[in-house]
Amino acid sequence: MNQCKRFLLQSFLWLIVWLILFAGQNFNSNYLLDHSVAYLFQVCLIAGLIFYGAKTLLFKKRYLLFTLISLASLIFCAQISSSLIQLPKKPKLRLEMRRQGPPPEMKQEARSRIPQWPQGNKFFMPKVGPSKFFIHFLMLSISFIIAAFIEVFIFAKKKEEEHLRVETAHLQTELKLLKTQINPHFLFNSLNNIYALSAIDTTRTQESISYLSNMLRYVLYECERPKVLVQKEIDYIENYIKLFSLKSSEKYPITTHYEIADPMAPVAPMIFIPFIENALKHSHIEKRGKAFINIELIANSKQIALKVTNSKPTQKIEKDDVGGIGLENVKKRLAIVYSDSYKLKINETSTEYFIDLMIKI
Repeated sequence: MNQCKRFLLQSFLWLIVWLILFAGQNFNSNYLLDHSVAYLFQVCLIAGLIFYGAKTLLFKKRYLLFTLISLASLIFCAQISSSLIQLPKKPKLRLEMRRQGPPPEMKQEARSRIPQWPQGNKFFMPKVGPSKFFIHFLMLSISFIIAAFIEVFIFAKKKEEEHLRVETAHLQTELKLLKTQINPHFLFNSLNNIYALSAIDTTRTQESISYLSNMLRYVLYECERPKVLVQKEIDYIENYIKLFSLKSSEKYPITTHYEIADPMAPVAPMIFIPFIENALKHSHIEKRGKAFINIELIANSKQIALKVTNSKPTQKIEKDDVGGIGLENVKKRLAIVYSDSYKLKINETSTEYFIDLMIKI
């Protein structure tokens, strides 16, 4: 709601309030005339607050100056509105009395008709109502405070929305940056695998290029979307494992288990593959022996769970310094995309490494 609409709405609401009070006075025209100036000052104060005072003083944290100007304006307007229109008082009836005055009997009878309020041995008169200045000051203050509260509330809401827009834009930019880091990383590893395979078997090299083509198609056309189908993510994992397995004629000890109750379940693209890649890289599975990798992925309409377990070599393996951004990268992406809707547990022993990821849909 813009400033003009807020001003018109509040002016209309206070007009209704004054009309209700006017109706409570049995539509006394003198009452309406007596308080009409107060309503005009209400409108002026609300306009000054909305169009000037709030944005130039209150929102810039000039609280003392805003308070002094507001209080002075309220007192000035209340004083002017209460004294500008003075209605004539009702004339008092004057009775001409005879010089000798009424008989004593009439005096005693008239005195007995005067109402008296006993309070012990004293008498008191009814209290006088609040002054016109007090009534106008109270009404002006209430309308001004309500208008100020509305302005502060709307300003705080706008600031929050602006903060959310900036934060969202920042997260989207960071997410795009993380994606640009992921894709070349996987492409680099895949080309290394194909290069190693080309010296062994040209037929299998052609198969690996086919797998890589499917992976690149997924990365280029599907991963630009914020969410993809979980089945497509599984296909990408399978192509990656097949591409890796073509490096050797013997089967690697890699086991996969999928329970997909809902293949249409949405998931962020490339969110699982860094864990698979990390297991392939650090399990030393090329040496076989006791090395192994177990991959389990379960998906339904409510959540997606990934569990990856891989062996750890007894001796430290020297790896190249290229890459290595996948695991930290995916942690940042999970925090950005899923916020509090995921749980990631990473544990390790002297012989095994565990990853347990659960994502709420």
